Amino acid sequence: MSAWWDRYVNPPDGPQTSRQHLTRKVVRRIHWARTEGLGRVIEEDRLDPRPRLRAAVRKRRWRRSHPLAPGTAVPVYVVGLQRSGTNMLMRGLDEAPETEVRNENDRVLFHRFRVRSTDVLRRTVLASKQQFVFVKPICDSQHLDTFLDLDGLAPGRGVWVYRDPDSRARSEVSKFGPANLLALRDIAAGRGAARWQGERLPQASVDLIASFDLETMTPLTAAVLFWAVRNQLLFDLGLDQRDDVLLVSYDAFAAHPSTEMQRLCRFVGVSYRPELDEHVDRRVSHGTQPLEIDPRVRLLATEVHRRLEAARAAQDRRLAQAGSSAPERSAS
Repeated sequence: MSAWWDRYVNPPDGPQTSRQHLTRKVVRRIHWARTEGLGRVIEEDRLDPRPRLRAAVRKRRWRRSHPLAPGTAVPVYVVGLQRSGTNMLMRGLDEAPETEVRNENDRVLFHRFRVRSTDVLRRTVLASKQQFVFVKPICDSQHLDTFLDLDGLAPGRGVWVYRDPDSRARSEVSKFGPANLLALRDIAAGRGAARWQGERLPQASVDLIASFDLETMTPLTAAVLFWAVRNQLLFDLGLDQRDDVLLVSYDAFAAHPSTEMQRLCRFVGVSYRPELDEHVDRRVSHGTQPLEIDPRVRLLATEVHRRLEAARAAQDRRLAQAGSSAPERSAS
């Protein structure tokens, strides 16, 4: 029983059939309910239909009173790294009646958490009757610049969410076990092209990963190393220099929900309402004590986190000087 259970709780070691993928999803949710509590699973996966039904009614009423010309919806891509607070943002933004939210479990737009194609993405946004379409292509964060530059769509926005490396690592390993470690091993062995985790990684990052002893590395150290390499992509791709990309700190959001939600709304152009952040409890993440990890990984993560914080501060200065290109409007 244990071997069968571990087979589905731990990350897959190769391609999966549709039945295997479905079985894995069911078993892992049972595992998460046992380890994190059923309430947490219901909240994160939005399994309670009542909030979704209420939101659907509000959105339908909004469409009736705000008819839009076809093809005018603004795409907003929420990206970053798993276990960094993107679900929290999407849940709040779904409360706004002018928004349409497409999480990575949306079968129209995603297949096994990947965007099906840029053509499907374009058609989905063009077909929307809401003012904004929020898409969460977490496993395709490395393609954010491609999404933002798609032809035929209204000028979009990108939101890169990050969380402090230790808290994110604790949450990642608690929910996904050694997934980051296995991905790093594949990247170091030259198999990164077959994984989304290895796509568009510069050779310097691949060489850095390969310089570690990944056979003896702990899952927590690997999760922090993966956090550093993944968030470094923001700079590798030049996304920190784009005016249409905003950095959002989960930790700042958890500490000051209203302030940070208003900041996000001003950037995107969504009308702020208190209900957008009332679900956020002011709290710190899973733990506050630094993890005992490889000192080299610690130095790397500290530097990347410093750069993220500095880039976010620089964005705020630019926005304050130039004024938001999408000013906040009062809720209607």
